[in-house]
Amino acid sequence: MKTIVIAALLSFLFAAAFGKVAVALLKKYRLSQTILFYVAEHKEKNGTPTMGGVIFIIPTVAVSLLFLQGSGTFAYVSLGALAVFALIGFLDDLIKIKYRKNEGLTAWQKIVFQSVSALIVTVFAYRIGMTEQYIPFTRIKLDLGVWFVPLGVIVFLATTNCVNLTDGLDGLAATTSAVYLLFAAIMIFCQINFLPPDINAAAEYKNLALTCATCSAALGGYLLYNTNKASVFMGDTGSLALGGFNASVMLVSGNVFCIPVLGVTFVMSGLSVIIQVFHYKRTEKRVFLMAPLHHHFQHKGYSESKITFAYKALCVAFGLAAILVFLGD
Repeated sequence: MKTIVIAALLSFLFAAAFGKVAVALLKKYRLSQTILFYVAEHKEKNGTPTMGGVIFIIPTVAVSLLFLQGSGTFAYVSLGALAVFALIGFLDDLIKIKYRKNEGLTAWQKIVFQSVSALIVTVFAYRIGMTEQYIPFTRIKLDLGVWFVPLGVIVFLATTNCVNLTDGLDGLAATTSAVYLLFAAIMIFCQINFLPPDINAAAEYKNLALTCATCSAALGGYLLYNTNKASVFMGDTGSLALGGFNASVMLVSGNVFCIPVLGVTFVMSGLSVIIQVFHYKRTEKRVFLMAPLHHHFQHKGYSESKITFAYKALCVAFGLAAILVFLGD
């Protein structure tokens, strides 16, 4: 536990210090975000530096590698997913910046890149035997066998895109992901200490918990520059990286079915878009003033900081509920 706390503290300080340099460089080279024209409340944000995801990605990887002990396979798989999905997002951001528009890679290009990346990570996880998954709010494990692979790919695609959709207000995706990863670390730590021990996997789980805590802390450092009014946006570089990382840590820790619990706000973002699109195509009427859901609340007159706080509080509540089962009678 002491090592995890030290790693998290170092990661926060690294991100906080690195953020100042990163923001200055992004401004210098005019790597800025073009805002969607129909989000009226965001007009003043046009030109804000983007690709700020590097502020938490680099400290997460660097500090994790510094503190990992033993083989660290689970952690390396998750860090690999973080890096691969960050590269996809980086390419998307580059296209947006070059052509000064809010659309980078096409939808099909994103799906192909994400699917291939997800398949590689999931097949690797399958080959080293990570097929058993906990049922939420229980101590029961379900062995998915070969079904682990298609489920893993779907989980990666869903989580990555839902986190990306949540990245629509200052600090929203970073705050909810920080809480998500904090509770993921707590959940993994509880599994080590309160469930029948697997001696061979204990070190792997500790490394994974450390990596989750490190990323959560790095997001805290990043939020010094991203809370309203944001000095920098994470861009798809950050949001896709977080989506890939959020999915992978739960997949390899056996908690894939807990993603909708810890990531309840990501589910809200994804479902609100699906509901809005299907209902509008059927009736030409909207369920929400705007989707994803956080924009609906924004149009209702709620401030960005208030919406972000409410989302964070909801994540904390669901996170506490998720770990109760591991705390004994």
